[in-house]
Amino acid sequence: MNNKMNNSMNDKVIITVATTGAFPTKEHNPAVPMTPEEIAQDVYECWQAGAAIAHLHMRDDNGLGTMDKARFKKTVELIKQKCDIVLNLTTSGDLNATDETRMEHLIELKPEMGSYDCGTMNWAHSTVFMNHPAFLEKLGQVMIDNQVKPEIEIFDAGMIYNSLYYMKKGIIQAPAHYQFVLGAPGGSTATVENLVYLKSQLPAGSTWSALGIGQGHIPIMLAALALGGHIRVGLEDNVFYAKGRLAKSNAELVERAVRLVKEANKEVASPDEARAILQLKARV
Repeated sequence: MNNKMNNSMNDKVIITVATTGAFPTKEHNPAVPMTPEEIAQDVYECWQAGAAIAHLHMRDDNGLGTMDKARFKKTVELIKQKCDIVLNLTTSGDLNATDETRMEHLIELKPEMGSYDCGTMNWAHSTVFMNHPAFLEKLGQVMIDNQVKPEIEIFDAGMIYNSLYYMKKGIIQAPAHYQFVLGAPGGSTATVENLVYLKSQLPAGSTWSALGIGQGHIPIMLAALALGGHIRVGLEDNVFYAKGRLAKSNAELVERAVRLVKEANKEVASPDEARAILQLKARV
C-alpha cells in the first residue's frame, strides 16, 4: 500500500461482526443466528448496516459449535450471493475438534481471513482451549499455502509473544493483523489499561482490532477508537445492548458501532477498504 493510500485510510475504521460464536444460544438471546440461512441473512443485514468483516462460527442441529465443513461451505455460498463482506472463518468453533477438522474448511474454501488463536488457555474456568505449538505451526503453513490472512486472536499478553516467535520462524507473515479478545474468563480482563499494554507490544506495521466480552463491550470499543484501532461487535461477544436489555439483532450492535465511529470523527471502512487496509490477497 503506497503512502497516499495509507494516509487516506488512517481515519477508516473496520467494523467486524461476530454473529454467532460457539456458545451463546437462543435461550441467551433469541436473535442469535444458528443455521446457515439465519447466519447468511444476519450477515447481509450487518453488511447493510456497515460491517466490513464477518467472523463466522457454525452450529450443529443441536445448537452446539461445530467445524462441519459442509455448513461452512453452505453459509459462505449464501453470503456471497448477498454481499461482498470480507469473510473470516473461525478455526476454533468446537473444543472437541481435531487439528484436521479445524483447518480443512480453510483449504477447501480459501476465505480471505481465518482466526489464529495464538496460545493455549484455561477456558471459562472449566476446560482447556488447546492450541498446541505443533497445531499452530501447521495452521500457519496452511494459511500461507492457501493465502488466508490470519486474524491473530490474543486473549492474554503471552499470546503476543507467541506470535512474535512464529513471525520470526516465518509461520506468520508480516504485516500481521491482531484481534484483542478481552474479558474471557481465563484470559486478560476487559480494562483500558490492559488494552493499552497489549497495543504497546505489537510489532511495527501491524493492524489491530479489539473487543470486550459482556460488560466490557462499550469501554473497550470506545478505547479502541481512541487508540486508533478497529472494532468488533456481535452476539458472540455480548448478547446485551445495555444493562438489562437484550440486543435486538447483530445489526443493532453494528448500527451503534457506526454511530460511535462517526462521533469519533472517523469513517466506517467498506469491505474493499478493509481489504486494502489489511492487505488481503486478491481473489479470483
